[in-house]
Amino acid sequence: MSITRSLMNRMLRERWDIRQERFDVDANANGTVIYSIKTPTQQFSFIAFSFPPSRTARTGRIIGRAWDMMGTLNEGPASDADVELARRELPKLYRGRATPKSLVWARANRSMRIFDQTLDALAAGEQPSVEMLAQVCYLMRNTGLDGNGTFGTRSFPSLGTDHALGGVLQAQMVAAYLMREYSCDLVEHLAKLKSDKAVPLDPALRRFLGVGNGSALGLIFFIHRHPRLIGSWLAAREEAIAKAAALPVRKGDARAETLLGLVRRAIDFRREDRVVYETITNSADIADDLEMIASALVELRDTGLVAGRQESYPLHAIARRLETQVKPEALETFNSLLIELVPETADALATTVTGADEVTVQPSQSVAELIALIKAQYQWALDIDMSAPDAYKYVWYKSETAEEPRRGARIEAPEALDLGFDICGGVQGLLADLTAEPDATLSVARFLMRHPAHRYLVARIQALRAMAYHTPIANINAESFTPIDLVRLMNAGLHGVDKTRDFLRRNLRGVLYHGAPTPDEIRAGKEGVWAYPPEPHS
Repeated sequence: MSITRSLMNRMLRERWDIRQERFDVDANANGTVIYSIKTPTQQFSFIAFSFPPSRTARTGRIIGRAWDMMGTLNEGPASDADVELARRELPKLYRGRATPKSLVWARANRSMRIFDQTLDALAAGEQPSVEMLAQVCYLMRNTGLDGNGTFGTRSFPSLGTDHALGGVLQAQMVAAYLMREYSCDLVEHLAKLKSDKAVPLDPALRRFLGVGNGSALGLIFFIHRHPRLIGSWLAAREEAIAKAAALPVRKGDARAETLLGLVRRAIDFRREDRVVYETITNSADIADDLEMIASALVELRDTGLVAGRQESYPLHAIARRLETQVKPEALETFNSLLIELVPETADALATTVTGADEVTVQPSQSVAELIALIKAQYQWALDIDMSAPDAYKYVWYKSETAEEPRRGARIEAPEALDLGFDICGGVQGLLADLTAEPDATLSVARFLMRHPAHRYLVARIQALRAMAYHTPIANINAESFTPIDLVRLMNAGLHGVDKTRDFLRRNLRGVLYHGAPTPDEIRAGKEGVWAYPPEPHS
């Protein structure tokens, strides 16, 4: 149910035509690259500029002043005027301005060691070492996918549902896929310029490689600011899992064999994983837990039983029985693979993921009705002791040097403006003022005239009351809160990043489009599973 997975399913189903139109890059890596992307209803272009790597000015942060690639995803074919405008404006970044046709501005840097070793191998007429590539699984890393009005790019709400990239974050994910293709095309191109003996990347290696991705604490703000989007996505995923878990799988059912094959593929993927994890569960432990799930599926396939019992919903029974025995990562792997049994349902549900940012007050609601709503849906926030010593131990602020969100001890930044969403303190303060009103029939409109500071929170509570998932159940200012967990939810769950690993407990790194089909395979509508790719073997 991730955006990359549902988008790739659609690209394959519709056989999008992605082609290299221009690759004018010299041996120093200076030049211009253009890709065309043709969907059944619209055409797009990806204009990219290649730069020689700078080992001093390059950084993955927004404050960087040099990148190895900068590009723009535009509506329509690329004209000479589009190319020259992008060439002039992209390097300015915040001082630059996109055209009305621009959907996304993108930036990427090489993984220097992996890229250089791959280049040297191809130039020598050899394929790069799988062991070396598998350490990170990409040649370049995304350092920025900016759209929805940023730098003057087109606002996504203006696209509408009929637009080929009108779905949530689809334009960014198409740009990320083009980054992946660009990185492979660039290393092949530079190898040819370096040596007459150069060979292209083996197709299996090219498919295995993705594009690197790094995310930091800014995603916490995204989650709080887009509650309808998060809620609709989680609801769609849970519904897909529920429909799959309710399948009446019996002895000899082909679906049991299919699911078993997928679990074994995930086991192999974890066994081969060479990434070093610091705080996140390592792949070997996940593989061990998946073996338990595989054993349960073998029993179901061969006997129709779960732990020796006949179950009305055996797949659901397997998940519940092992829930306390396996690690969360293994259980969620199983849940995700369940969705593969209902692909049409999953694709249909993916189209329902949306969410307007605006929330409006319902002025006619009474104070008594609002109090009842708060107690019914936010008791968890009311139960948290916000007077405890560590309740406000941390503050969220914007770093003056890095221009990025940070979370630090309040005592170290006493003057910092807290940018975090204090849902717990806000709800408790709102309820206190509501219960202090002598007239419970008073309208919310009149209450807010007396307490205007509560306007946003009241509107949010009212607007989201019909949604099951919209707000993290946590006090993000407390010492016990682990920010990287929510960053991982966005990266692994919504974006579709594989092999996520924690870096300094504030950044998350991983791989997008790991094992995804190539443009040739997309044009051919290649069928089959591409998630959890095995390491290529000669």
